[in-house]
Amino acid sequence: MSAHQQGKAVDVAIIGAGPAGLTAGYLLTKAGYSVAILEKDERYVGGISRTVEHEGYRFDIGGHRFFSKSQAVVDLWNEILPDDFIQRPRMSRIYYEGRFYSYPLRAFEALRNLGLWRSALCMASFAMAQIFPRKSVRSFEDWTVNQFGQKLYSIFFKTYTEKVWGMPCNEMSADWAAQRIKGLSLGKAVLDGLKRSLGLNRKPNDGMATKTLLESFRYPRLGPGMMWEEAACKIVATGHGEILMGHSLKQLSQDAAGDWRVTASHARGEVVIEATHVISSAPMRELASRIHPLPVSLPQAMELKYRDFLTVALKIRSDDLFPDNWIYIHDSKVKVGRIQNFRSWSPEMVPDADVACVGLEYFCFEGDGLWSMSDEDLIALATREMQVLGLVRPEQVVGGAVVRQEKAYPVYDETYAANVAQMRADLEARFPTLHLVGRNGMHRYNNQDHAMMTAMLTVENIEAGYRRYDIWCVNEDAEYHEAGDEGDDKRLPDTRPVSSDQAAALGSMRNVPSRVSAATPRHRAA
Repeated sequence: MSAHQQGKAVDVAIIGAGPAGLTAGYLLTKAGYSVAILEKDERYVGGISRTVEHEGYRFDIGGHRFFSKSQAVVDLWNEILPDDFIQRPRMSRIYYEGRFYSYPLRAFEALRNLGLWRSALCMASFAMAQIFPRKSVRSFEDWTVNQFGQKLYSIFFKTYTEKVWGMPCNEMSADWAAQRIKGLSLGKAVLDGLKRSLGLNRKPNDGMATKTLLESFRYPRLGPGMMWEEAACKIVATGHGEILMGHSLKQLSQDAAGDWRVTASHARGEVVIEATHVISSAPMRELASRIHPLPVSLPQAMELKYRDFLTVALKIRSDDLFPDNWIYIHDSKVKVGRIQNFRSWSPEMVPDADVACVGLEYFCFEGDGLWSMSDEDLIALATREMQVLGLVRPEQVVGGAVVRQEKAYPVYDETYAANVAQMRADLEARFPTLHLVGRNGMHRYNNQDHAMMTAMLTVENIEAGYRRYDIWCVNEDAEYHEAGDEGDDKRLPDTRPVSSDQAAALGSMRNVPSRVSAATPRHRAA
């Protein structure tokens, strides 16, 4: 057996070096646990929150504002990266038929831009939805039409949402709408606008939100990857942690004593890791197919779907094209769904003051026409679409780069919730020392801070030696994540500790020897 193939023993093996995996690794190594983290990317940590560099230009994979209502998350960000945050203005708008609309929508601005006739149709459609709402609310379309009416739904929600998910809105679960646009109300926006016009309401925000969104946010000066690169360095620096780059999970099995054997593949061969606990942020479907023996919930796991996407970064000889962090493209004439402006995230991400750098985001499925296009063809497509939108002339584009991101979004179709519940119950009952965390690990569209919180509470559970917190309650209230003040919640979230009945049904961890003394750890990372 080669040196690379020799096994190593640690307290916790972690699958994935994204925000959830690195948060868990950071807290565990800080407490003295030995940790090995598997990351299939050869170069970057951070997962979808990484920052890619190309010829001195840096760009995000999707854009990540550093805002959380959880003080615990804010404190952890400050601890990992104490001196490199900058404060940035928040601005994002919708681009529709050559006009910009505030996001969240401002009712009177939207109606003014749409014109008198379409505005009247929108208001009549909204009134009809209030009088005759859809009784059975099962899909994204049902939920959104009831909130805004058929006309506004078709203008501001349908086109973009179907670009993102690659499926009709009437086949998407209403859970998606409830999670991402809960609290937005056209009726309240109109009422607030009337009050302001009469001088009765002087609040600055007249959006459809019931709470004022943040007007600025903190951001690492070199992008979100800066946070996770620093977390990785701190994990290794403790002497208790190792990050194995370019290693993909091959198989996960448990011996008679309950210890884990994690096999990972690399270009140079395989490595085997023995561990007491495993924390997985790998996609549920991927994890299920690699557990040996295969779980009984494998059929349900294999039905889970994911949406992939790619970013085409264009360097443009011009001043900044728009002041927004990003704009949503609600136009069926182009395939692009969203456009990032990286200098608006941080001036340090764009080294040339005379060159703007924007990222056009295309939502696709791995292997489809967009995904399979060459980088050159994608750069040409992005250049044409910027011209179609009237934002750039082709001769202004001086270069570009493409980044592909598989499994960026867990799909909320009609069956996802039942499939996730089945797999969760199966794995928790059989494997109490296997912990699912993060966006893909739980098949839940969590934001970065929510993903971190699932990892933080999982570490608490490992230290306690039983499932003290039910991490599936994180972000369960689906309240809009940019409402309220940063660090507003000083407590751990309401995660409802598992009851004795739940523990019996899902698999108690009380008899699992999970805590290892920080002073004398059972294992040391090799």
